[in-house]
Amino acid sequence: MGNSKSGALSKEILEELQLNTKFSEEELSSWYQSFLRDCPSGRITQQQFQSIYAKFFPDTDPKAYAQHVFRSFDSNLDGTLDFKEYVIALHMTTAGKTNQKLEWAFSLYDVDGNGTISKNEVLEIVMAIFKMITPEDVKLLPEDENTPEKRAEKIWKYFGKRDDDKLTEKEFIEGTLANKEILRLIQFEPQKVKEKIKNA
Repeated sequence: MGNSKSGALSKEILEELQLNTKFSEEELSSWYQSFLRDCPSGRITQQQFQSIYAKFFPDTDPKAYAQHVFRSFDSNLDGTLDFKEYVIALHMTTAGKTNQKLEWAFSLYDVDGNGTISKNEVLEIVMAIFKMITPEDVKLLPEDENTPEKRAEKIWKYFGKRDDDKLTEKEFIEGTLANKEILRLIQFEPQKVKEKIKNA
């Protein structure tokens, strides 16, 4: 009774994903087919995830950032993402509500998973983001945020924290909602992408 045909998404997972994301049954079913084609085991490894991510950023090195994104969505910490974790990752990084995105951003920046963010963790993620910014785009950044160290310092100052303080999830979300500058600084948003959107 409970067995779903191989290659078909189970009704329970389909309903849960429709409930928790903005994706339609058709979208989810077709993604599941291509997911199984690329990952016949039904799970995607960190290496596969990194190579998918690399296709979006052909001129830079998104490996470190992709590792952090993968870690933040590997909810059962088994080193792979199943289809459900993969779709939630897609949803959160593209269509999620602001609060959901910020909860995800917090887990991205909470590198050691201890429930708080340190200044060093901010720097680690910002360094990964900088590897995805082309040298030409780095030249276009404001003077006070044109290195990972300067940008991490700027973010930390906006939160009003001393170097050895910790940031809780509540402080992170409230601070980011209250200050659009923080939101801009914690995201990966290269200049060229903004220009393409403006000129579209």
